Amino acid sequence: MLNKNQTQGTLKEIAGKIQEKAGEIVGSTEQMAKGLQKQVVGRAEKGLGDAKEAVRHATAAVKDTLHKL
Repeated sequence: MLNKNQTQGTLKEIAGKIQEKAGEIVGSTEQMAKGLQKQVVGRAEKGLGDAKEAVRHATAAVKDTLHKL
């Protein structure tokens, strides 16, 4: 299951791709740049969500290990 950051990051990245393509179609370098910017922000937010998930899984694994001792 995706966490909030992963979901929002993915949605921002998709929106950025759409905006970049729309800018390309109408010939607007400003819209293309804004789309690229959204993609970068989306990837960063998704990366944060991925890191949070990794920490959550690692913490759970450590707790399981400690309970077995």
